[in-house]
Order: sequence, then C-alpha cells, then structure tokens
Amino acid sequence: MPSPLRLGIAGLGTVGAGVIKIIQRQSALITARTGREVTISAVSARSRDRDRGVRLNDYAWEDDPVTLAKRDDVDVFVELMGGSDGPAKDAVEAAIAAGKDVVTANKALLAIHGQAIAEAAESKGVSVRFEAAVAGGIPCIKALTEGLAGNEITRVMGVMNGTCNYILTRMQSAGLDYQTVFAECEELGYLEADPTLDVGGIDAGHKLAILVAIAFGTQVNFDALNIEGIERITTEDIEQAADMGYRVKLLGVAQKTGRGLDARMTPCLVPDKSPLGQLEGGTNMVVIEGDSVGQIVLRGAGAGEGPTASAVMGDICDLARGLSLPVFGVPATTLQSIEAAGVGAPAPWYLRMTLVDKPGALAKIAAVLGDEGISIDRMRQYGHTSTHAPVLIVTHKAARPALDQAIVAMHGTGVLASEPVAIRIEEV
Repeated sequence: MPSPLRLGIAGLGTVGAGVIKIIQRQSALITARTGREVTISAVSARSRDRDRGVRLNDYAWEDDPVTLAKRDDVDVFVELMGGSDGPAKDAVEAAIAAGKDVVTANKALLAIHGQAIAEAAESKGVSVRFEAAVAGGIPCIKALTEGLAGNEITRVMGVMNGTCNYILTRMQSAGLDYQTVFAECEELGYLEADPTLDVGGIDAGHKLAILVAIAFGTQVNFDALNIEGIERITTEDIEQAADMGYRVKLLGVAQKTGRGLDARMTPCLVPDKSPLGQLEGGTNMVVIEGDSVGQIVLRGAGAGEGPTASAVMGDICDLARGLSLPVFGVPATTLQSIEAAGVGAPAPWYLRMTLVDKPGALAKIAAVLGDEGISIDRMRQYGHTSTHAPVLIVTHKAARPALDQAIVAMHGTGVLASEPVAIRIEEV
C-alpha cells in the first residue's frame, strides 16, 4: 500500500472540525475506498484553547497557517479559514509554491483570485480542489468536470444560498415581511457576519462565478456578473407571484446567448411546479443542461458541518486515489477572458408599481411599454385606494435594456407613485 496521504488543516471551525471527525470515524472506510491511508499531521487555527468537540492532541499545532502549508510532513494543505485575502490567500499560495496539493472550501478566494491560483498550481504540477466551495454537499463541481465532460454545457442555474431561500420561503409560508424574517435569521445565526454577503447575492455570486468558469471555459471574473439581492422583495411580490403560479427565488443563471455570455445572480420568478419552485428552506439546488445529457437536477444541503465536510473529504479521497485535473477542468492558460456579463436573452418580466389614481394613468404606462416594443401579457389592479392604484403587469418576452428604457420613461409620465420593481421570469 502507498504511504499515507498527510494533511495539514488550517481552520478548525464548523467545517474543519467536521473533516477531522470524518477522518477519525471513517479511517478504515476511507483507506478501503482509496487504497491509501489518510492521516492528519498538523492543524492551525486562531485559538488553541477553544473546545471544538474533537480530539486534537494527536496532531502538531501551528499558529501560522503559512508555516503549516510549508511543513515537510504535509502532502495536502486543507484551507478552511475563509476570506478572499489575508491568511487564506497567503497560505494557499505558500502551499502551491511548496509543491503541495490544496483542498479548499473558500468560494470568495477562488471567485476573486481563481485564475492566478489556477495558473500557479498548474505551473507547479499540483492540484487545487474545491467541491465544498459551491453548494455545500452537492457534487456539482465533479459533475461538471468529470461526469458531464463530454457535454457542451448550454445553461447552469441554481439556488446557491440557503439563507436567501429560507427567507423567501418563510415569507411565503408565514406571510411575514422581509425585515421580520431577516431579524429571525439573525436570531438563529443564519446570516454571515456581514449580512450583505447573503441577502445581497454576493455569497451566491461567488459560487456562480466558479461554475461559469468550469461550464463555459472562461476565466473566473466575479466582477463580470450581474448581481442583485433580495432586499427589495416584498410580501406583495411573494403573494402575487403565487397567484400566477410562480415562486420567487434568488437564482443564479449562466448561459450563452446570441449577445454573449449571460451570467447573473438575481431574484427571479420560476414556475411553482418546477424543481426550483418546489425547493424549500435552506436547501440548495443546481440545474445543469448539456447538449447530450439534457437537464439534470442536483439537490441537497448547501451548508453545515456534515455536508460541507463531506465535500471536502470527497476531494481529499480523489487526491488519495491519485486523480489530477486542471483546476477549472481545462488548462488555466486556455480559459477565455470575459469582461462583463451580457444583457441576457429576452424574457417575460413581472412589473409591480403603484400609480396615482387619475384617468388615463394605466394607459400612459401601457403606451410607454409599447413605445419600447414591450407587449403586455397580463395586467392586474389590486388593493385600490382613493388616491393610489397598485398595478401588476406581466410582459411577453422583452430584452432588459428595452425594459430599463421603459422604466426611465415611466418617470416622465407623472403617474408613478412608487418606483417600479422588475423581476425576470425564468423559463425552467
């Protein structure tokens, strides 16, 4: 049997402790499945004294993760600290320079510095694996790089932030407004230290940037994505969408169009009977469409100790088996540069606004849409008062630039009493 695969684990939070538990509990199973024993040489974290619910006294301790990454008795550096810069970036770069393979769950690091990391790793002949960085325990990276390697990927989409999905489904099931559910998430500890990472779509956007690179052979470019959070979604939107047979989701979508690559993480309406529409609570889902396979749906826990540690261990087991692939599926030097997201294929749109209640107000809005070539599929007035008339419009397919022009023109009509809210209706 080959010599043991020796790990150095930096970061002993929920995921790091979970990885150690799996190795301690499943040592014989891992050896049987990989043909190689997996051991831990040393660990690193900010505090030695914290009780992490796992036995650590068998491993050497390093206060500095960079020192850990360079140790002679470490074959694979496992980075579970998080953060796009600072110690995580320094330690990963040090490990690569020292000829170590790397396993990480750090989506922000890869979304911001993925191209440079991939080029450095491939020039040194080492692997960087990151299944746990996208959708927790769902093996979507392995599906794209291995199982679907013979497919031209035509579209990738998914719900990849459990907190946002929890908020939106809770708003619907309990009839609560956004702020109330947001406060509930704070109480439950569901939000990042900076909540904007969750509700602003940034966390999910990091994950989408990684999937785009693998699916479409592009350099990772987080800044090229169109990102919008869920802060403007109201109970009205949730209820009106449900009445029309839709659910509101923070949905990541990437696809090639006649206008180029369209990649966005934005609130969308999806059919309530679709797999995405039926996704509840904090669960994640990734949908991949290929020219040969058609559509496949991957669903599972997107966060938490067990699911994320499971994904990390999957990468470690692949390295124990000797599996080596380019970081993003093809050599990093062949990845195409993308500067900005395309405007996206035309789609139906949900428009919500409040109009001043005076004769001809609705006709003026319809005329503005018509001037931009946007036709109306459905229209509804609800909650009418003596001074204001809330209006809901569903358009036929329209390009986003035309819709944006129409919204600008609406402000010149003198009949708007609120800022229009536009939500794309995604065909799934």
